Amino acid sequence: MSTTKPEDLYATMLRQSLYVITTTPARGPGMQDVLPAHLEYQIKMERDGILFGAGPLFEEGSDVPYGGMIIVRAKDEAEARAHADADPFHAAGLRQYTLNRWMLNEGAMTFTVRYSDQTAVIGG
Repeated sequence: MSTTKPEDLYATMLRQSLYVITTTPARGPGMQDVLPAHLEYQIKMERDGILFGAGPLFEEGSDVPYGGMIIVRAKDEAEARAHADADPFHAAGLRQYTLNRWMLNEGAMTFTVRYSDQTAVIGG
C-alpha cells in the first residue's frame, strides 16, 4: 500500500481546465449543407489555438456517429459557450450541445518530427 498522499500527487499534475462540448443532432435536414462551414470553423479554432481536439462519437459496435465532441481551451465557461454558440451547426439549430469543464491531469502525447523530409507523425 502506498504511503504517498493524494495532494502530493496532485501537486505535480497538469490540472489544466478545458471545456468539453458534446453535441447531438437536433434536426436532420440541412446538416450536409452546413458541414463545410462547421469544418472550416473547427479548423479556424485549431489554427487560433482554441481547439484541443474534436471528432464524432460512436456507440459501441456502431460505425455511424451519434454525435460529436469538441474540446476547447477557454478562460471560463462563458468563453467556451461563446465558441460553442458560434459553431455553424449550433447557430443553425442543427445540433444541440452540453458544456462541461474537464480538468486534464494525466496523460501523454507522442510525436516525431523528421528533419530529413520535414514531416511529423502524431502517436505511435
